[in-house]
Amino acid sequence: MSKSIKIRKGLDVNLIGEADKVIVDAQRSQFYAIKPADFHNTVPKMVVKVGEKVKAGAPVFKDKYNMDINFVSPVSGTVSDIVRGEKRRILSVLIEADASDEYQTNEIANIGGLDAAGAKSFLLNAGLWPFIKMRPLDVIAKPEDTPKAIFISGFDSHPLAPDYDFTLHGKGKEFQAGIDLLSKLTEGAVNLTTRSSNPDDTFKSATGCQKHSISGPHPSGNVGVQIHHISPINKGEVVWVVNAQDVAIIGSTALTGKYVPTRLVALTGETAKNRKYYRTLIGSTIKNIAGNNIEGDNNRIISGNVLTGEKVEMDDYLGYYHSQITVIPEGNEYKFFLTKGWLGLGFGRFSASHAYPSWMSKSKKFNVDTNLNGEERAYVVTEQYEKVFPFDIFPVQLVKAAITNDIDNMEKLGIYEVAPEDFALCELICTSKVQSQEHIRNGLDLIQKECM
Repeated sequence: MSKSIKIRKGLDVNLIGEADKVIVDAQRSQFYAIKPADFHNTVPKMVVKVGEKVKAGAPVFKDKYNMDINFVSPVSGTVSDIVRGEKRRILSVLIEADASDEYQTNEIANIGGLDAAGAKSFLLNAGLWPFIKMRPLDVIAKPEDTPKAIFISGFDSHPLAPDYDFTLHGKGKEFQAGIDLLSKLTEGAVNLTTRSSNPDDTFKSATGCQKHSISGPHPSGNVGVQIHHISPINKGEVVWVVNAQDVAIIGSTALTGKYVPTRLVALTGETAKNRKYYRTLIGSTIKNIAGNNIEGDNNRIISGNVLTGEKVEMDDYLGYYHSQITVIPEGNEYKFFLTKGWLGLGFGRFSASHAYPSWMSKSKKFNVDTNLNGEERAYVVTEQYEKVFPFDIFPVQLVKAAITNDIDNMEKLGIYEVAPEDFALCELICTSKVQSQEHIRNGLDLIQKECM
């Protein structure tokens, strides 16, 4: 049954720097990277060597503990380097791209004739399985599981997030094929959630799924919030989640037999120039989008959004699950305390509380930097978290249980329902500057090790 849900707890962080709804083809990168760190708790087992030629869609490495999961090349080219860190841990696999792509073709899927085993086999062989993540744990789904439901969020409520109605416009055929294929994997429903009362035709015309509408501030776009209000997870249950753009990639591969992981990536942020949507491939270099598009030289580049993204440099590579690059000023300059500091009037400062008069303007957009305006200190219970955390869960108590590795209390307090991104707002408004996302991630890792 479809639901219409109103989220009241949360906080919209309105920032300057939204991308214009204009699509630009990004220059083809010389190198593309597949980074094992993008796939949490995955240990790569290489199947290619440096100097070896690969086709687009050909396996580059597998999951050491689940050899059925392939991680494939986004382009055809030559494996130029396997970058390693401490203890020879693989940090990234670099592929020098050919001028044009040669594809490793997959058999075009007869979606209607597939059963669950056939759908899984196609997704695994085509290198599409890493697009499917699971709750609990927020890691790549286990092929041997049968989820009670699959969730697709049709919007993103993070600051300056890309507009899915725009990025998926005209992708109705591919999106529908993706839903049809994913529906083979569960005996439950494929749930599609949208925020707009009049979403794009890609979402409006989708069939074979249960459609829900969710309104309210961020984190209403987080799939964890949607699961909590539509089909809550109990211990022993599994729900799978897929990003909306990735559903279209899955569908396109099923229809054509070719793996073409094209993303529309929004370049956003106050100090970004030419803020548009750039058409590129997963794993492209940051400089092919942000190069020559940044004002000044004291900025932070983020692959993703300001709440959950990853700090990168110009020579780094786009995160596997990211469809946004954000550029904001670094907060490493001193602020005079009587003007921009703690005694300033704060008319232009963002505040989650009523500490500054800027809270009176709900439509005002703010410029922010990376300054934390303090350091981690004693954990003070202020009931701040509860105001921005739309779960029927005690967030402070859960974070404390994660900090102390208290498995029993983590389970009782709802660790199976959350992911680190669900605590991003808690971390933002925390008076004590506690790194809540990191603690929840560590707690989930402990649960995976001891209880799963």
